[in-house]
Amino acid sequence: MKKTINRKKFIKTAVISGLGASLLTSCGATEKSDITAPNLITSKKYKWKMVTTWPPNFPVLGTGATMYADWVREMTGGRIDIKVYGGGTLVPALEVFDAVSSGAAEMGSGASYYWGGKEASLQFFTTVPFGMNAQQMNSWLYSGGGLELYEAQYARFNLVPFPGGNTGVQMAGWFNKEINTIEDFKGLKMRMPGIGGKVLEKAGGTAVLSAGSELYTNLERGVIDATEWIGPYHDYLMGFHEIAKYYYSPGWHEPGSNLEIIVNKRLLDTLEPDLKAILQTAAFRLNMWILSEFEAKNNEYLQKIITETDVEVRRLNPDILRKMRQYTRETIQELVDSDIKTKTLYESYSKFQKNINEWSQYSESAYYNMMNNG
Repeated sequence: MKKTINRKKFIKTAVISGLGASLLTSCGATEKSDITAPNLITSKKYKWKMVTTWPPNFPVLGTGATMYADWVREMTGGRIDIKVYGGGTLVPALEVFDAVSSGAAEMGSGASYYWGGKEASLQFFTTVPFGMNAQQMNSWLYSGGGLELYEAQYARFNLVPFPGGNTGVQMAGWFNKEINTIEDFKGLKMRMPGIGGKVLEKAGGTAVLSAGSELYTNLERGVIDATEWIGPYHDYLMGFHEIAKYYYSPGWHEPGSNLEIIVNKRLLDTLEPDLKAILQTAAFRLNMWILSEFEAKNNEYLQKIITETDVEVRRLNPDILRKMRQYTRETIQELVDSDIKTKTLYESYSKFQKNINEWSQYSESAYYNMMNNG
């Protein structure tokens, strides 16, 4: 009986809400408008700069920033004109955060784990090793309270973040030696940012933070012994198959990396409300486009790597992954114990991950298992 009552209550509430919206719409012509002067559209124009961590015209990431600028220009009727500067052309790639925070540039495009040196908690807004995938990360940000925490943390730096892309599950990286046991990471110099880099160091390796534009040269010259980047599409275009012999999966360190558009908060607050909404909405569109583009291209380019090159595509030994997962737990516990902001943030992240993983056992996981065993 209780279920029937709840169902009737739900339907009744939905009907009343619909009628209320209809009545409000029909009364709109006679009711006094709530629009105030600051909401009025003006002809004032803004010329803004966007600095990025990506090289100029970099596929997907750099071109995505340019597309974002084009969408904003189109939707605002030219009232906001954004000029995009690739990493190193106006400011160094890893100084985007400071440039936007200070107002030297109005906007930036990058990933929060590049700023982990400023505050450890910021890294969690990109990805967590063995953490949530892209779909789950977006769910946490948009519908699970993550975005509110994201905004609160960045406000302290005079910044407003918008989720602005996701790479999906990445590959584990490119190596010039076989990785058969956890011992093979000892002494290894590998480009790996964020929490994953700290986990690598627990395994005996050395994490190196380098901009994307430097990776090929650093790997070729032996500055690093291995590198991770994103996935087959980008990695093929970067040419890593020309200088590395082994390509490993899965990307335990980055299962769903959230990218970001950051805006100077003081400058954003001076904009008319419709312009603020357009900047945010364009970022939402960019978030979906970047993930879709990577997902559409990765298998195509994985096949190119397999059929056109001498690279050996392999999977990491399960024992290695178990050990890395243990090191991840230790690393996160150390971060949580050292900083209350990180503790609060991770409590939200981990609680949401636990709940959504339970749901996925009945949805995504069950479906994939069915397909793989069919």
